[in-house]
Amino acid sequence: MHLAYPAVLAALLFCVGLYGVLARRNAILVLMSVELMLNAVNLNLVAFDVWLRDTLHAGQALTLFVIAIAAAEIGIGLAIVLMVYRNRGTSDVDRLRDTAESPTSDTDADTDAEPGTAGTDEKAEAAA
Repeated sequence: MHLAYPAVLAALLFCVGLYGVLARRNAILVLMSVELMLNAVNLNLVAFDVWLRDTLHAGQALTLFVIAIAAAEIGIGLAIVLMVYRNRGTSDVDRLRDTAESPTSDTDADTDAEPGTAGTDEKAEAAA
């Protein structure tokens, strides 16, 4: 078996998954892209295991481990996406950058400061 065919296919799958992670805004599509990347890694593991003719089949054993981890990751990831969708009403990744709840009432410290400086002070504290 030529190693080039599965390696090129795995590279293409990984690149499509990477594009999906970087370009998509929907959290479910990002999770699907991560799964596509993991499947590309699995394809490489099995291809190199066959090419090296490993007697222990370590590549195939590691592939089974990666599949189990990927199943757990997608289960937890979908649960998190569903809870975020219930709380926020969207699964758009760009809108979910601020995970903290927005304050509903002003504190005494914010009323004493000028209106334009309160937000910058909070951003400076968050960055530190």
